[in-house]
Amino acid sequence: MIIIQSNMADLGLAFVAGLGIGGFYFLALWLTVRRLPRVRCPAAWTLGSYLVRAAVSMAAFYLVMAGCWERMLASLLGFVVMRFLLVRWLQPQKPFQPAGGAC
Repeated sequence: MIIIQSNMADLGLAFVAGLGIGGFYFLALWLTVRRLPRVRCPAAWTLGSYLVRAAVSMAAFYLVMAGCWERMLASLLGFVVMRFLLVRWLQPQKPFQPAGGAC
C-alpha cells in the first residue's frame, strides 16, 4: 500500500499551483507564436522564449514539489489541465482553410 505523505490540502494547493504554472507557460507560448511574424529574428525569439518559459516553469515545479513526489504529480496534473483549458479557450473560431483549391 502506498502511503501518501502529503495531506489533501497540500495536494490541492499543488494542483492550483500547477494550473498557474501551466497558465504562465502556455499563454507565454501563445504570445510568442502570435508575435513571430513581427520579430526580426524568429529563431532567436523562439529559443529565448522557450528558455525563459522552461526555466521559470521548472523552478516553479521544484518549489511546489518541496521534495514530495505527490505534490509534483498534483502540480503536473494541474499543468496538463490548464493546457486543455487554454487549447479549448484559445482555439480559432473558424477551422483552418488552406489557400487554393481542394487537393
